[in-house]
Amino acid sequence: MANAQKMFDEMGENGVVPNSLTYSVFIGGVLRGRDIEHGSELMCRLWEKMKDEEDISVRNAAFANLVDSLCREGFFHDVFRIAEDMSQGKSVSEEFSYGQMIDSLCKAGRHHGASRVVYIMRKRGFRPSLASYNPIIHGLCKEGGYMRAYQLLEEGIEFGYLPSEYTYKNQCQPDVISLNTVINGFCKMGRIEEALKVLNDMIIGKFCAPDAVTFTTIICGLLNIGRTQEAFGFLHHVMPEQGVRPGVVTYNAVLHGLFKLQQPNEAMGVFNRMLGDGVSADSTTYTIIIDGLCKDNQIEEAMRFWDDVIWPSRIHDSYVYAALLKGLCCSGKFNEACHFLYELVDSGVSPNIFNYNILIDSACKLGLKREAYQIVGEMRRNGLAPDAVTWRILDKLHGNVRMQFTVEDAAMQSRGEPQDINTEENQRIQ
Repeated sequence: MANAQKMFDEMGENGVVPNSLTYSVFIGGVLRGRDIEHGSELMCRLWEKMKDEEDISVRNAAFANLVDSLCREGFFHDVFRIAEDMSQGKSVSEEFSYGQMIDSLCKAGRHHGASRVVYIMRKRGFRPSLASYNPIIHGLCKEGGYMRAYQLLEEGIEFGYLPSEYTYKNQCQPDVISLNTVINGFCKMGRIEEALKVLNDMIIGKFCAPDAVTFTTIICGLLNIGRTQEAFGFLHHVMPEQGVRPGVVTYNAVLHGLFKLQQPNEAMGVFNRMLGDGVSADSTTYTIIIDGLCKDNQIEEAMRFWDDVIWPSRIHDSYVYAALLKGLCCSGKFNEACHFLYELVDSGVSPNIFNYNILIDSACKLGLKREAYQIVGEMRRNGLAPDAVTWRILDKLHGNVRMQFTVEDAAMQSRGEPQDINTEENQRIQ
């Protein structure tokens, strides 16, 4: 910083007049050094310098650099003071000034601060529609400020802000994404009524029209709190009425929600209706169904679904295999799980390391040491090497064996029986 100060002073001594951009860059360095008094003095000189600056692009660049520096170094109150007082005067347009402050605050993660600048704009009689609403809304939602985000959207309508337009600097996405973010936030918080209000505002034309993501989010929110019939109403009636056709992603979300509610019959009914509506299932659909049936202890039904639907469709991957393997292992059908995996290999399918690890882990939990190493050998023969998870599982197996022998040794000692420290298993562990 000392070298920068020396060079800045030498410019004046040599007759080189620094422009406002030079001042703003120097102020950034002073602020980084936490020299607040010197920084404040230089800012006052900067405002005077900007009044005399002829090139508007230099004035704008200087102002933008200063505000960026203030936000980056944490001097947010100075930014709010500038927003209130407009210290730069008419050297930079209010439209650009407020937009730059909002942009810099959002980049610094201060979205509530950016919304405060919007409030200041309104108080001073400026139209916030010229500022970038979307970054504030997205940021507020990430921080959990869903209600404030929605209030901003509603306030924007009063000032002529159209939710479908691109805003300041064209950096934002169309507002259906902002609205979906708000709706998703409300649903995650269990505030489904607020989410439904936003959706209703979209349907009646207050905001832009809802899309498939909007409806899918609402349906998931309803299912999460057990309002199944309302969710079906949106899926089967409201979406078609709004010209939005449910796709496989929407149906997958409904299936997941119904299985989570332990309603497998309703889930399978939705699956059949999906096929009847001409929507093709994907591997995610099948994974959800297999996982849901297995968790509902309908292992035989899951196996029949595999044999009758999934295998003939040729739409299956390692996630589907994993769901079925987990289901079989968790229900005590370890041998059937092994048979299923080996049958896949014989059919030309290549399970991945994750699928094998499921079986190895199950074998270890059952204390089947020989079978665990047999699966590792089978895995190697099929071109897969054990990964970190495999070794961690096997290490846990040996830990269990050591514990077992420690307990047995203690029991033998208490009975006064001799210990055979050269047993085959001990030698193997060592």
